[in-house]
Amino acid sequence: MNNNLPSSFRDPSGFLFRKNGVLYRQVNNSHRRNYDHLIDSGFYDQSTKAGILVPHVELPVTDFFGKEDAYKIIRPNELPFISYPYEWSFSQLQDAALFTLDLQKRALTVGLSLKDASAYNVQFYRGRPIFIDTLSFEIREKDTPWVAYHQFCKHFFAPLVLMSLTDVELGKLSQVWIDGIPLDVASKLLPWHSWLRWSIALHIHGHAKMQRQHGDVTKESGSVRKDPRMTSKSFFGLLENLESAIRKLAWQTEGTEWGNYYSNTNYSDEAKLSKKRIIEQFIDSGIQPTSVWDLGANEGVFSRIASERGIFTIAFDIDPAAVERNYRQVRKGKEENLLPLRCDLSNPSPSLGWNCKERLSFLERGPTHTVMALALIHHLVIGNNVPMSSFAEFLSSLCSFLVIEFVPKSDSQVQRLLETREDIFPDYHLTGFEKEFSKKFIIMRKVKVQSSDRVIFLLKTKKTS
Repeated sequence: MNNNLPSSFRDPSGFLFRKNGVLYRQVNNSHRRNYDHLIDSGFYDQSTKAGILVPHVELPVTDFFGKEDAYKIIRPNELPFISYPYEWSFSQLQDAALFTLDLQKRALTVGLSLKDASAYNVQFYRGRPIFIDTLSFEIREKDTPWVAYHQFCKHFFAPLVLMSLTDVELGKLSQVWIDGIPLDVASKLLPWHSWLRWSIALHIHGHAKMQRQHGDVTKESGSVRKDPRMTSKSFFGLLENLESAIRKLAWQTEGTEWGNYYSNTNYSDEAKLSKKRIIEQFIDSGIQPTSVWDLGANEGVFSRIASERGIFTIAFDIDPAAVERNYRQVRKGKEENLLPLRCDLSNPSPSLGWNCKERLSFLERGPTHTVMALALIHHLVIGNNVPMSSFAEFLSSLCSFLVIEFVPKSDSQVQRLLETREDIFPDYHLTGFEKEFSKKFIIMRKVKVQSSDRVIFLLKTKKTS
């Protein structure tokens, strides 16, 4: 059975589809010349060997009956997880932007150009960016401008400038506008002093003004606005100007609610070591996970117990500073199995786009083998008034195994939450926890953290009929 993926319906050059659960991409006849140049120029081989383009295998079109207008059928290597720009930290988006510009410069040397500069074409794999859309490359006709320039500014430059100069949380606007933040909106949100930076004045403010003046061409006017010619030298100059501007952008990881969690925690050194040993035992001798989602991971201290064992691990956290520092550590240490991402579990990424199917929700991209929920339950059950039963049901939908830490009311972190609200949680205790979670899970192990009132459980999801 063939199922076209809703996320690739916009591209006339081809589309992604699944057959018997396997991911394929069709290359349409209209893209034949561009695809052949990508292969014959050696650019595909160079890029896949460098790890910057997802490799694929070509398959006979005759194996796929009913595929009209097919020039090629390719089977790309499928990544373990697809993330979205509104889930990335500042440095992840910055690295993805610089990566896209570098890829465009490489492509120019063999007569190719990116017709798309969508942030969704970049993913993070083995600790670094990789490009996933083979059909974005087209032959550049002599002196033509970069057709993806406007898209690049909306998908990369505008959110980065807003995050750097206004507020890091404005990166979430990419979730509101999945086709990129409108430049006129970005221009209005930026501080006045941004006009004093030539690159921002050019690529955001001036770009937005030009759109307002020339964006609409009416049929009545009888005029057609022609794109200016751009030599290869000018093209490289544009790319280098954008690259220089993006490298100068920065964001300091200070002032967020949970950014300094580990320095403020009530854990003693003995308790931290005990917690680490418990998790190691669960992973090594209990379940041996094939993949892990660490929910509320902060900077990924405990995520690395799994990732350093070669297990693909996603470290989700709500705090932008924690995710930023985690990613910087991944990049510095060239860690291949850890992917830090932003996620507000009380309001996780929804299904978005056309027919609500272009971008998958947080839940739709699961399940994973094992979930870790350490020092998390009190934030959701007490901090967000999520019923214990609902939290258990949510976690059971995500995994086969769960490593979860119960934090009792006697804990100072829970006391901190209760300082500013009425205690309306009479069932928030160890017995209440076991009662509700036993409805969805089988308790495999239960270990108390030394020098602490906290308890860590290893649970197995009950099979549903």
